[in-house]
Amino acid sequence: MTVIDLPTAAAPARMAGTAQTAQPWLEHYPPGVGAAVEVPAHLTLVDILEDSMRRYANRTASRCLERTLTFGQIDQLSLALGAWLQSTGLKQGDRVALMMPNVPQYMVAIAAVLRAGYAVVNVNPLYTARELEHQLKDSGAKAIIVLENFASTLEEAIDKTDVKHVVVTGLGDLIGWWKGRFVNFAVRHLRKMVPEYRLPLDGGRTVTRWRQAIEQGRSRTLQRPTISPDDVAFLQYTGGTTGVSKGATLLHRNVVANVLQTEAWFKPKLDEIGHKQLVIVCALPLYHIFALTICYLMGARMGSQNLLIPNPRDIPGFINTLRNVKVNMFPAVNTLFNALANEPEFAKLDWSGLKVSNGGGMAVQQATAEKWMRVTGCPVVEGYGLSETSPVATSNRLDLKEFSGTIGLPIPSTDIAIRDDDGRDVPIGQPGEICIKGPQVMAGYWNRPDETAKVMTPDGYFKSGDVGIMDERGYVRIVDRKKDMILVSGFNVYPTEIEQVVGLHPGVLECAAVGIPDERSGEAVKLFVVKKDGASISEDEIAAYCRENFTAYKRPKIIEFRDDLPKSNVGKILRRELRSDA
Repeated sequence: MTVIDLPTAAAPARMAGTAQTAQPWLEHYPPGVGAAVEVPAHLTLVDILEDSMRRYANRTASRCLERTLTFGQIDQLSLALGAWLQSTGLKQGDRVALMMPNVPQYMVAIAAVLRAGYAVVNVNPLYTARELEHQLKDSGAKAIIVLENFASTLEEAIDKTDVKHVVVTGLGDLIGWWKGRFVNFAVRHLRKMVPEYRLPLDGGRTVTRWRQAIEQGRSRTLQRPTISPDDVAFLQYTGGTTGVSKGATLLHRNVVANVLQTEAWFKPKLDEIGHKQLVIVCALPLYHIFALTICYLMGARMGSQNLLIPNPRDIPGFINTLRNVKVNMFPAVNTLFNALANEPEFAKLDWSGLKVSNGGGMAVQQATAEKWMRVTGCPVVEGYGLSETSPVATSNRLDLKEFSGTIGLPIPSTDIAIRDDDGRDVPIGQPGEICIKGPQVMAGYWNRPDETAKVMTPDGYFKSGDVGIMDERGYVRIVDRKKDMILVSGFNVYPTEIEQVVGLHPGVLECAAVGIPDERSGEAVKLFVVKKDGASISEDEIAAYCRENFTAYKRPKIIEFRDDLPKSNVGKILRRELRSDA
């Protein structure tokens, strides 16, 4: 791993003589927000979580399936789970993977892993065995906590990884004794949502049920390790131009900084609810950096309640859940805002307490923002960030009253430079690559110094790969994407990964993947395929192959067969021409 030395206070102004005025955005900050946040040199995420558990012990920390957990209960459960993890012989700094949707166990597990001195590897539970195997092998994870619904996928991948200890949990394990058992029975036997699995026990591997791990851990004492702000807290996997998923290495100090930065940006607006507990809708998956930082970690620091939504695709069920609680903050991606705002029953809910609707992960569309405003009376405030920036780098002001069409201003302690291909700042109003500097920028890509070097500049900026324009006030607007990345409902899809895997199909000579506009997801994947001579493959066959190898958002929505693909004079497939054709 390559670690970059980054500042923990205000980012310095750029050198004199560059084309952009140093930090013009500071003059346009909302009242009560300073230019920089102070990040105590010793502070870790464990400090933040344990402080919240003490101060807000009796407050509800999470609500899921009509059952609640307090901060105090999460404190005791995470101590027990952390002690159990230590009893397996894991060493400080080892990686523990979490493969669950938004269930209370996730909140307990994150706290347990961090308190025990390990690093969290967040895994999309809808990954295929191939995708899961890569992430577990690349991270070197020694343990995994998995919802039983996805244990069959783990079974296919585990033998090729270093995972030695598995904790399996059921959907109902933390929603009460009787209700939990009923939910688990219904999920397993009535709805048949748990495919049969048999996790191997050879090679010293252990498989333990959640309740058993908690009970065994209660009889032990967590041995508190010395945790440094420079220790790894999370490996957030993100794609790359090579098609190989890479782990953005987020140190405790990176994420702590972003929690404090976003808290400083949000606080003046959220203070409008007074001393009441803030209620956050957590429909975005906790394995995604947006929800992880904004909902869970910033929420914990502020003593907030997270309304956990395990399946946000179930719109009627989602709306029914919202009937029972008055919410104050609603982070989401454009597709979710759009789906909800267009449901008649959603408009009947009480939105008088909603103060912040913050959009990220993908571009918020004006039509969606205007519809949401009409229904809820709360504007969608768009921000911008990446896994590599923990994630928040810019945000619109929270006192915004109408759609701005920008990603806002750099948040406190953050510097944004718009640069050309030679690394020079471009004049105000001219397009260039968005480059980000601040204490929230990752330490590097896990075990990939070559990839880290490609995205970090000599003066400490992270090159986002997005092309933007900054105006004279410091507001930034994204105009293009430097990479060929496809953004599907806020998730990155990299064409090279799709092409490499589909290219292994015996009937495919060559292929190319591009993004096309899609009303629901912003973009969707279109796949162009050239068959091998004599091959009789069909669209259905390629679609089935993709279902086996890709999680849902990566699968091509359209498959088109061609006799050949456009290429440059050196033989490179011209995706730009294919996008134009599409």
